[in-house]
Amino acid sequence: MASTKEYLDFILGQLSNLEEITYRAMMKEYILYYRGKIVGGIYDDRLLVKPVETAIRYMSKVRYELPYDGAKEMLLVDEVDNQEFLEGLFQVMYDELPNPKKKK
Repeated sequence: MASTKEYLDFILGQLSNLEEITYRAMMKEYILYYRGKIVGGIYDDRLLVKPVETAIRYMSKVRYELPYDGAKEMLLVDEVDNQEFLEGLFQVMYDELPNPKKKK
């Protein structure tokens, strides 16, 4: 199942107070970036983020899910209706996220 543009727009709206939130469409799903770093993505209309320690500590309930077959597990974000929670999650994760790879 592919993600809908409506769900992407909802998540982007929830993150609208943060600067530099961008996305890239990839195979009917969406990769989310915060200040140039990959935070996670939208897969099958679910928000999944990288399983970094800061995110695990920040979330009250931790549940791992596969974004697609053959992928590494990511954290499912259940509290997508809580704008303050989502913004805080992205902010605490930022320093622990890897820097983008240099393009050749």
